Amino acid sequence: MWRALAGGYELDDDPARIDVDFVHGYLSRQSYWAFGRPREVVERSIAGSARVVGLYGADGQVGFARVVSDGSTVAYLADVFVDERHRGRGLGVELVRAAVEGEPHRELSWRLDTADAQGLYERFGFRDGGRAAWTAMWRSPGGGPRVESEPASAAGARERSGGEAIVDALLAHGVDTVFALPGAQIYGLCDALAKAAERIRTICTRHEQAAAYMAFGYAKATGRTGVYAVVPGPGVLNSTAALSSAYATSTPLLCLTGQVPTPFIGLGKGHLHELPDQLATMRTLTKWAARIERPQAAPALVAQAFAQATGGRPRPVALEMPWEVFDERAPVAPVAPATPAAAPAPDAGALERAAELLAGARNPMIMVGGGAQEASAEVLELAELLQAPVVAFRSGRGVVPSDHALGFSCAEGFERWAQTDVLLGVGSRLELQWFRWPDQPEGLAIVDIDIEAEQTARVGADVAIVADAAQACAALTAMLREAGAERPSRAAELEALKAATRAQIASVRPYVAFLDAIRAVLPRDGFFVEELCQAGFASYFAFPVYEPRTFVTAGAQGTLGFGFQTALGVKAAHPDRKVVSITGDGGFQFGLAELATAAQYSLDVVTVLFDNGAYGNVMRDQQRLYEGRLIGAKLHNPDFAALAASYGIRAARVEDPAGLTTALELALASGEPELIVVPVRPEDEVSPWRFMMPPSRRA
Repeated sequence: MWRALAGGYELDDDPARIDVDFVHGYLSRQSYWAFGRPREVVERSIAGSARVVGLYGADGQVGFARVVSDGSTVAYLADVFVDERHRGRGLGVELVRAAVEGEPHRELSWRLDTADAQGLYERFGFRDGGRAAWTAMWRSPGGGPRVESEPASAAGARERSGGEAIVDALLAHGVDTVFALPGAQIYGLCDALAKAAERIRTICTRHEQAAAYMAFGYAKATGRTGVYAVVPGPGVLNSTAALSSAYATSTPLLCLTGQVPTPFIGLGKGHLHELPDQLATMRTLTKWAARIERPQAAPALVAQAFAQATGGRPRPVALEMPWEVFDERAPVAPVAPATPAAAPAPDAGALERAAELLAGARNPMIMVGGGAQEASAEVLELAELLQAPVVAFRSGRGVVPSDHALGFSCAEGFERWAQTDVLLGVGSRLELQWFRWPDQPEGLAIVDIDIEAEQTARVGADVAIVADAAQACAALTAMLREAGAERPSRAAELEALKAATRAQIASVRPYVAFLDAIRAVLPRDGFFVEELCQAGFASYFAFPVYEPRTFVTAGAQGTLGFGFQTALGVKAAHPDRKVVSITGDGGFQFGLAELATAAQYSLDVVTVLFDNGAYGNVMRDQQRLYEGRLIGAKLHNPDFAALAASYGIRAARVEDPAGLTTALELALASGEPELIVVPVRPEDEVSPWRFMMPPSRRA
């Protein structure tokens, strides 16, 4: 039945030869275990020219492959490990013979689980006199990887692995960067990325959360879909803070991940990285998620993923592929990118009602969010016609420049709130109106422009315009201009209000002065990435922003630790523009290992770390609300500058805004990543919260 030969394998009754070295090398690359030189080889014909081959390695590893014809096509089936107690009893040889000839072996452990091993062999069909049920594992004939890729017979198709089919589809959608952390279940995808390295860059991180945050930063800075790849189970779960941030901020991301081998999906046997229902888990955090079950399905599903991510309200999406399908090969025909769902046209009646309200308003206000980032020109034209201040809290910052008379921060906007009679929301959740600002004006009318009808209903809009922000604003401007609703300039009045507010917020020491120093050095088109820290909170109202997408935030999700990791993705997207990340000492330590990523890939982000030795908000609240009982508020920190230097990252320490100005100028000019540490005493801090959650002014 079988015998091993030097340099190959030959059946007693069949002159066909199988290259054992080739099969061994293939299994070594695909296996969880590192294979030693095979001690025994067993082979059995199963259908036509197909065979199953089992190899028993010198160190107790056993692997199975499906080999077709002369051995040029190989498909990975499984790898197992013989428990060390049994290696000396010859059970490895017995196992290979028994499995190939039809009987599962009781002493085998599949990743040290005997019950799973027996179930695996039953599912593969190694039972009942050798009758093999291959359709449970293989969905198309001859579905294993070939040594050389050959054109497929179908018109327009090429033979591709599952991983290659995904990468081809990414390239077809203009993807130039993937952020990843390799692992066993996605080796086939990572190898496909390596093969395409001249056309698509892969940046590998030290933690899955960073891969997702970097994709988030890439998407926030460009408006394009950010792509990341991680292993299933814990890898996906490690990335969910970024997924939730993307969902909250309407940011398009594509998560690519693996899955347990097809025969194990849904069995709950505890396969490596198995979740009870990974697809269902991802669907709770994304707009859309699907499984690619064969290479041929990859192009269409990737196209659908991009259309879902960018159509309507942009949001994250996810695709998973079973472990073995990444390496399975089949004829794959390309699919053109799908057209995202078109935004609904604004309703003429709603536009008329909105125009009537705005034309009759004495003190209209426009409130913008992330949904207005691509409507900057249209928003400004409408605002100038109405002479209405344009207020942004976080995600809408930069839609109208801060140095324009109508470009208002949340602190400046509150100074006009009491007089506001019509509020126009554009791509915003209107968080200031329903959550942060007290004293809603009596009789306030709300007009809301949003891509989703559900969102306009949530804010209780008097007039809802469900449409693209730019299109709706342009239509309103045309109607108001035609009605003669243009107003004389209120620039002097509004500039005076802004100056007075600026004088008030200067009291938020020491952070406003440090933010001023950063703004003075950072170019107008430079990116500023905030963080959940005292300086970050102050930046919502104290850091001037001049261009769309240059103020990068996690929005309402408030994901502590996102900032530095996200800034690396911003820099990867815009290597020619300056990027400054601010952070606190607590949040920075969520991802400080990514200093290695910054150094390895020359991502010259300048990080300004404010070190107050505490989770500042937690400490202040515990002191204020719980009689000063502190728990988890104070931090034991490393020497951050020395830590950065150990990664090969430039570092500096400054004591005041003047020192920060000098250090930042040098850092931005260096073209290298740098960490600037700013020590702050908690007792010197003035809370920024009264400008974010102002108290009532009513008597």
